[in-house]
Amino acid sequence: MEKLLISRKLPDAVMQAAKARYDVTLRETSQPMDHDECVAALQSYDAILATLGDGFQALAFDAAGTIRARIIANFGVGYNHIDAVVAKAAGVRVTNTPGAVTDATADIAMTLMLMTARRAGEGERLVRSGAWTGWTPTQMLGLHATGKTVGIIGMGRIGQAIARRCHFGFGMKVVFHNRSPKESDFPAQQMPDLASVMGACDIAIVAVPGGTDTHHLIEAATLAAMQPHAVLINISRGDVLDEAALINALQKGQIAGAGLDVYEYEPKVPQALIDLENVVLLPHLGTAALEVREAMGFMALDNLIANSEGRALPNPV
Repeated sequence: MEKLLISRKLPDAVMQAAKARYDVTLRETSQPMDHDECVAALQSYDAILATLGDGFQALAFDAAGTIRARIIANFGVGYNHIDAVVAKAAGVRVTNTPGAVTDATADIAMTLMLMTARRAGEGERLVRSGAWTGWTPTQMLGLHATGKTVGIIGMGRIGQAIARRCHFGFGMKVVFHNRSPKESDFPAQQMPDLASVMGACDIAIVAVPGGTDTHHLIEAATLAAMQPHAVLINISRGDVLDEAALINALQKGQIAGAGLDVYEYEPKVPQALIDLENVVLLPHLGTAALEVREAMGFMALDNLIANSEGRALPNPV
């Protein structure tokens, strides 16, 4: 029976299915795998089911020497914590779980959009503090989302799902930035560059994949292109956004607010962000629903089993 390392506990149904097929080792911690753990895993297991933050970078592959592992099945669509190019050169296949995460992540984008635009986080803190004195006509006026312009940064599966929700659910005009031309079956305008999208929208939603190509895609100059009443939402990867530049823009009133589900140095969140009232902060809830996490787990398991049986991988990266 092949030896499988599962880096963090998955839903029970997935764990049971994995144990029925593999000799499973489950790490006892909920923290990501560090360099030394990744080196040992590559040397000691036939297959690895990795999760967010597990450090399978080039240094780990170099240090491992003789590599036993033949596949790293990532639990999640984003895999910038795995150097897929180096893995391939080392004979290690890498897969992810697209599709299973699309709707749940789009829903979190909408949650953040409404919470940020309508100041819901700030309002809840006010009520919980006991300082709310009652309704008044001018209290906590926010941004009315219906009919506004949304700018989608990255028109892949998740970006399109967000755009559809905005267009059909809120009657919003959709403009977007994408590295390649993209057609859609609903009204959506692709703009010539990122600054054009940021300047045209009332709400900007970042939905690009992580990696070196998108590191700090949203930085000071990008934020400077936004309108003062506009808000920024990030549900992609934390390092797509330059947090220091965002903090500066928010503190100066350059933009009206931000909603974040991911962070540049996750799980560390800058105190300056925590202190700002016009920021909604979620603990990476993008796919946090049992049925979604089960679907992701079974998709990762399908990739592992296909590799074990010598079949084409359902979701190679």
